[in-house]
Amino acid sequence: MKDIIRIAIDGPAGAGKSTMAKLLAKEMGIEYIDTGAMYRAVALKLLRSGTDYNDPEALAAMLKDTDVDFSGGQVMLDGEPVEAFIRTPEVSETASASSAVLAIREKLVALQRAMGQRKSVVMDGRDIGTNVLKDAECKIYLDASPRVRAERRAKELAAKGLPCDIDAVEADIRQRDFRDMHREHNPLAKAEDAAVIDSSYLTIEQVVSVMKAVIEERCR
Repeated sequence: MKDIIRIAIDGPAGAGKSTMAKLLAKEMGIEYIDTGAMYRAVALKLLRSGTDYNDPEALAAMLKDTDVDFSGGQVMLDGEPVEAFIRTPEVSETASASSAVLAIREKLVALQRAMGQRKSVVMDGRDIGTNVLKDAECKIYLDASPRVRAERRAKELAAKGLPCDIDAVEADIRQRDFRDMHREHNPLAKAEDAAVIDSSYLTIEQVVSVMKAVIEERCR
């Protein structure tokens, strides 16, 4: 195996990317980069500083002195561990809106690429293999049918005591897929050199096993 291995995992929402990426990183003993947490960290700083992300000058000034990294699975904002502060509804709402701002995306992509230059990582998202880590040693596109993803979401909601219409959940998933695949900047797409894994009817253990086989083949 190479000294530094960068594993890019892309795929639609609900395919299990984050779950698989975390387990894979743990088993391989390398850093898992939660790109979603990075956008949440920036959202936290926006809220703390009172910066308006629609004000280009103010946002540029804030981003200039912003650093987001990971250490032992903990997201670090300007050297401070902030995992305990980035899962609130307010941060979630701000992250959802601000993540579409190009300046924020460019800043975090630059940081993500820098991480991949200095250490082995498992990184998941929508455009990791096609944009963030185009030269990753191993690219995986993790997929699952919209119906299966809807069933998984319905089970999560049921576990919380929240009833749902599975057909409506599936419709929402299909709409999100369309939006992700047709967004202006770096849409969801399968990299030409990515290995495709369909997780629809595989267990978590089976998916991780297939991933490790793909990595072994491509990084030996």
